[in-house]
Amino acid sequence: MATSTETTTPYETTVDPERLEAAAGHVFGELGVNCTAPLVVLGDRLGLFRALAGAGPLTPVALADRTGLVERYVREWLRGVAVAGYLDYDPEADTFTLTDAYAAVLADDESPTALIGVFPGLAALWADLDRIEGFFRTGGGMGWGEHHPALGQAQERFTRPAYVHGLIGAWIPAVEGAVPRLEAGAEVADIGCGYGLSSILIAQRWPHSTVTGFDPDDAAVAHARAAAAEAGLDGRAAFEVADAAGFPGHGYDLITFTDSLHDMGDPVAAAAHARAALAPDGAVLVVEPLAADRFADDFANPYARIGYAISTLVCTPSSLAQTGAAALGTMAGEARLREVLAAGGFTRVRRVAQDSAPLNILLEARP
Repeated sequence: MATSTETTTPYETTVDPERLEAAAGHVFGELGVNCTAPLVVLGDRLGLFRALAGAGPLTPVALADRTGLVERYVREWLRGVAVAGYLDYDPEADTFTLTDAYAAVLADDESPTALIGVFPGLAALWADLDRIEGFFRTGGGMGWGEHHPALGQAQERFTRPAYVHGLIGAWIPAVEGAVPRLEAGAEVADIGCGYGLSSILIAQRWPHSTVTGFDPDDAAVAHARAAAAEAGLDGRAAFEVADAAGFPGHGYDLITFTDSLHDMGDPVAAAAHARAALAPDGAVLVVEPLAADRFADDFANPYARIGYAISTLVCTPSSLAQTGAAALGTMAGEARLREVLAAGGFTRVRRVAQDSAPLNILLEARP
């Protein structure tokens, strides 16, 4: 009697074939996206995107000549990036073109839409994955300073265009009365300053003001001090190792939390301390990632996919490593942020205006 060696899985008999095909196709597409990320990093490191920017159609040989790289590798890289949709391809001429739109995202760090700085930081997420897995099993967490160095470097690079065009160009100016005080000479505290980029930019833009950045990570503060010295700020941007709920000083005209409040173990204590440290008529500016108040509404949020991933791998572990362990998460949402500020003693909180395609929630808080 003949026997069949064919077997079927339960999924083949219980799942609708079209749904199964769609699910496999979706995940396979995601694999493609993830496999392209190292090619993007190589394009940045090797200057390929910069060489393509504004150059019009180029053959692999022409791009290799421009960059001094090996043509065979350049040719394969071009094909990989083109099928990902980042380059236009002309099959008759065998040329590749980086459009001006993609150049503004991938080839120019000064562009307000630059995203190239994010990609190198993905290495840190993979490098720290074993530790994060352990926290799922046992609890606990890790601070920003404990992550692979690529994370902090990527954060500094990625946020620069957003802070130059947003924080300096629009967000702080939207705080009522902030610009006149800064122009006259204000005292600013930048809480959770990390590598000090936001502090340095404020000091550069308003040279009569003094900015002090506070962060609990010694290495980040050392980096910030070196960056301020290199920028020639002559003490107008100082940095100290301090917790958000205990940083020194008082009479600050402006206190900023730039993408940092959700990382804190006790954000209410941080808000209360900021309130006590304000000068009369001073203000707090809270910059937080765009998130809906209801998770169900975040499915329409263009930032949500990144935000929840970073929250799981970086920001929630950061809070859970600290006293308080509030674990707001990256995607706390405006209503929850308002609750934190109210619990910290702020009675006037308003959402300030920003650009037409916001990826942040900007809140101005006053006692």
